[in-house]
Amino acid sequence: MAAVAKVSPGQAAGLYAAAAALRLAVFAFLPGLSDLLAARVEVSTPVTSFKRLQEGLFLYNHNVSPYDGGVYHQAPLLLPLFSLLPSFAALPLPTDLVYVVLDLLSARAIWRIADSGEAGSSALFTSPRRAKRWSGFVLAAFFLFNPFTLATCLGRSTSAFTTYAVLHAIANAVSGAPLGAMVALAFAGYLSLSPLLLLPPLVLLAYDRRRPAGPAPRSGPAFAAVCAAAVAGVLGALFLLSYLVTGSWEFLPSTYGVQLTLSDLSPNIGLWWYFFVEMFDSFRSFFLAVFWLHLSSYVAGLTLRIRRQPLVVLTLLLGIHGIFKPYPSIADTSLFLALVPLYRHVFPLMRYTFLSASVILYSAFLGPAFYYLWIYAGSGNANFFYAITLVWGLGQSLLVCDLMFAVLRDELEVERPEIVGKEIRQI
Repeated sequence: MAAVAKVSPGQAAGLYAAAAALRLAVFAFLPGLSDLLAARVEVSTPVTSFKRLQEGLFLYNHNVSPYDGGVYHQAPLLLPLFSLLPSFAALPLPTDLVYVVLDLLSARAIWRIADSGEAGSSALFTSPRRAKRWSGFVLAAFFLFNPFTLATCLGRSTSAFTTYAVLHAIANAVSGAPLGAMVALAFAGYLSLSPLLLLPPLVLLAYDRRRPAGPAPRSGPAFAAVCAAAVAGVLGALFLLSYLVTGSWEFLPSTYGVQLTLSDLSPNIGLWWYFFVEMFDSFRSFFLAVFWLHLSSYVAGLTLRIRRQPLVVLTLLLGIHGIFKPYPSIADTSLFLALVPLYRHVFPLMRYTFLSASVILYSAFLGPAFYYLWIYAGSGNANFFYAITLVWGLGQSLLVCDLMFAVLRDELEVERPEIVGKEIRQI
């Protein structure tokens, strides 16, 4: 594999310092912008909203169940974490620093993933184009200065915790630390249900990159069983701690039940809310099962078809989650876009890069305008906003499909060198 230019410690420190300074400057000098972003449906959802977290924290600090009133739908352990910080109304800087540090740690995890070279050369497949790649410095910079990442941080969405946990899980897996990867994935699943669907490809990635302990490495099924048990054990411990914090199991239906049943139909950039607003109650359970089945059905197919490149499967699933999960936000899109540049070597094989980028930008600019026309101007209705969210989902779908096509074409050219440079048509 071709060497990537070395990055000095000073350059890395400069990148992190610039990213932190930008965020802190906006927090300090443009507090109205942060408050505006915190109220935007593109940034905050019922299960990630900072304002709802503040409501739950107020109840928690006054010895009232945070789940009374049906406003707070987030993980219970976030409450004692934020209760250790000074009051946000009186001194917001410590809370702001938490979100800044989370972004920097997430960028560091992306850097580790990029420097591992897993995207171009896995244990079972080596791309002939692997030499063409960006360094971890470039990918970390792309993540830190991505407008979607900035908006998530400035809006103080708790999606930042899930993003860090997912990236930390992948970084540990490519570093040969399967236990750390499973613990991080369990934390991500505790904060949001959808990351648990990443377990199969993450186990394969950890298995491929494991460090053999002794003359006979653990077999595949045994390794998978141990990883699944580790995730289940950590989740059980987190649930037990949550019970001790809240004093009841009320958090289960209020946190995870809301995501499973979509009981809060607040508008967001996803595809579920409007569909279930119009749904007759007699069909609701059936279509809930269909929507969840649809979201989970990609896991087995992608994992089996692209078995030789589990990191690709993880990337594609994160893109799919950003489209089809119950309560998506731009944080999910920023996580997917942070991993897409890992595959620079297959960019020449992608066919609709300009189209998908244009559609995403188009909907990103028009989405707030359509929401304003519906909610504030009164000159539109819910169809206005839902229509642009469909375009938003279309743009991400194009990018996911195009990346999958490029990766499969890259594999095919290794298996059949005679088709290199020839056009492939589906018949």
